[in-house]
Amino acid sequence: VQLQAFGGGLAQTGGSLRLSCAGSGRTLRTYAVGWFRRAPEKEREFVAGVSWSGGTTSYADAVKGRFTISRDDAKNTVYLQMNSLNPEDTATYYCARDRFAYNMWSQSTSIGSWGQGTQVTVSS
Repeated sequence: VQLQAFGGGLAQTGGSLRLSCAGSGRTLRTYAVGWFRRAPEKEREFVAGVSWSGGTTSYADAVKGRFTISRDDAKNTVYLQMNSLNPEDTATYYCARDRFAYNMWSQSTSIGSWGQGTQVTVSS
């Protein structure tokens, strides 16, 4: 499954953006999907993950209560709704799918493929 991430852009502090991760070539619906981000001069970090069924989600502490991950299997797409943005959220955001099907997303998830990044910039 090839992944394409899009929806990034420029937002003001307190604003919102919605990122999309679209699968192509094969269905994404049987795979857990995660979002990660990398800020300038920082390590890549986990942001949010959703199980293959959509029934289980997980979030980094820094985004809990502000970001929501969801999936629309009919559109073969996973979303990341980002609210109450702040400058610390400025980063390149990447989506990734689990290497194996029918899993929840966890810290031990093995990555099968990455999407290209989409830039999010939050101005103060």
